[in-house]
Amino acid sequence: MIDALRTPDERFTHLPGWGYAPHYIDDLNGYDGLRMHFVDEGPRDPGTTFVCLHGEPTWSYLYRKMIPVLVAAGHRVIAPDLFGFGRSDKPVEDTIYTFAFHRDALKRFLERCDLEEVCLVVQDWGGLLGLTLPMDYPDRITRLLIMNTGLGTGKSAGPGFDAWRAYNAANPDLDVAALMRRSTPILSEAEALAYAAPFPDIRYKAAVRRFPELVQTRPDMPGVETSLDAAAFLSNDWRGDSFMAIGMQDPVLGEPIMRALHSHIRNCPEPMLVQEAGHFVQEWGEPVTLAALDYFGLAASPA
Repeated sequence: MIDALRTPDERFTHLPGWGYAPHYIDDLNGYDGLRMHFVDEGPRDPGTTFVCLHGEPTWSYLYRKMIPVLVAAGHRVIAPDLFGFGRSDKPVEDTIYTFAFHRDALKRFLERCDLEEVCLVVQDWGGLLGLTLPMDYPDRITRLLIMNTGLGTGKSAGPGFDAWRAYNAANPDLDVAALMRRSTPILSEAEALAYAAPFPDIRYKAAVRRFPELVQTRPDMPGVETSLDAAAFLSNDWRGDSFMAIGMQDPVLGEPIMRALHSHIRNCPEPMLVQEAGHFVQEWGEPVTLAALDYFGLAASPA
């Protein structure tokens, strides 16, 4: 049994722009005793299910501006919180969190929910993990909506990331609200605090501490082989549709990194450039979602 904490429910009341009922799975194979939270909105029998994957140090709250647009267009939206984040359980030992721990949990989640015709919506660690999944589920995952992210293929992510990794390591009790305000100035104080809601104190932040350390910036790091296989699959064997939006103000995973990723995704169209957006592109999510739906041919039909 993994020793884990569960954030009190009252931390998630009265969050701005967030009125979604929680859903839980506590029987994922290999994760006995851990409860995973997810948002599940829209019809249960749609043609496409959008599975929205968050990254560091966020949770499904990140998708609050995209979920309504997708649901209004008639689609199902599922947004899980990775273990260690959001309303999901939070193992207390830092070493529990590995690339394989998170990736396998997502695989078990997709299988447990028996999802078909999936459009993966990914950003940050949502992409580092999520972009390795289509090669395992080519019949389930048919579309990708990609925002500022990458694949961990063992190469340096640049000095901006090195600085972020060092800052995170020096601040084990990271002020999540302050980080979100600094990186996304359009956030209100209440919205920034909503991002910090899952983490009452330092004991809940093991995953926040670990994620930057897990990014595969050296060829000997766990997950590099999987990520290289995923890059080869996306370049050569991917048969689905893709849409990319780039937050142009991102100092770490901005246009150069995203252009490099774009070159490895078969038949990915010219990216949408969101000039005012930073790393957390979802905060400019409505126009991105509308553009992606239009490209995929999944926009709402005129009344």
